[in-house]
Amino acid sequence: MAKVATSAELRVASQRRWSERAIPISIQIGAWVSFVILLLPVAVVVLAGLNSGDYLTFPPEGLSLRWVIAFLTSPAWMGAYGFSMALALVTMVISTVLGTAAAIVLSRYRFRGRDMLRAYFLSPLILPGVVLGLALYVFYVVTDIGLAKSMTGLVIGHVLVTCPYVIGTVSAALVAFDVSLEEAARSLGASPWTAFRRITVPNISAGVAAGATFAFIVSFGQFDVSLFLSTPNLTPLPIALYVSLRYTFEPTAAAAGIFAIILVVVSMLITSRLVSLRKFGGIKFS
Repeated sequence: MAKVATSAELRVASQRRWSERAIPISIQIGAWVSFVILLLPVAVVVLAGLNSGDYLTFPPEGLSLRWVIAFLTSPAWMGAYGFSMALALVTMVISTVLGTAAAIVLSRYRFRGRDMLRAYFLSPLILPGVVLGLALYVFYVVTDIGLAKSMTGLVIGHVLVTCPYVIGTVSAALVAFDVSLEEAARSLGASPWTAFRRITVPNISAGVAAGATFAFIVSFGQFDVSLFLSTPNLTPLPIALYVSLRYTFEPTAAAAGIFAIILVVVSMLITSRLVSLRKFGGIKFS
């Protein structure tokens, strides 16, 4: 004979089901609240850049493309935007190569001082950007090696800041990588470089792509190091924004911020698309 549940048991079961449903709902609410808080500054920048008034104010006096057109037709602003993009691309390539190589060495090889070397590579994440920029500037000036206020010195500073992001993402990808796959390729006659290129790189491509994206975004918006190492002829967009807000306070700075946001979003979408395709590299898409 089946046991009939009592009202107390039904109430307990109902409370248990409610608690199980309430936890995901609470997490979803918290996620949406966090999402809105994170997007609020972006919305403020976009609306301020579309302001029809003469000064950078919020809420805007009206909506207009006046300052967007001013940004697009300004040689100074477009020069700073193009310079930041070129600097970020160069930094991304160098950081991706150096960071991937460093991550492979730190993840695969056991040697004395490995943990200290890892901490040394990741130290730019801990040091304040102002301290790192000042240290680099003093080093360039004291050593007099021609890197102060130069493009090369600026690239070195950006690589130091962005390389730890590549090391972190690639190291995480290498942890999930089965080394026996590469060893199997070697046993079948593949050279070390061929095994690395055909086996290892496709399996860690998601981590490499994520690190490259982080390097590009961080370099494009890097302010602290650029403040000490840039010159009037080598002015990244963050420094141009700082100068504009300090002396003119025009909405052109917010309009520039709109295009910076667009560039970051597009780069992340492209990277996400490429990574998803690589994950299903064996599937042909029609």
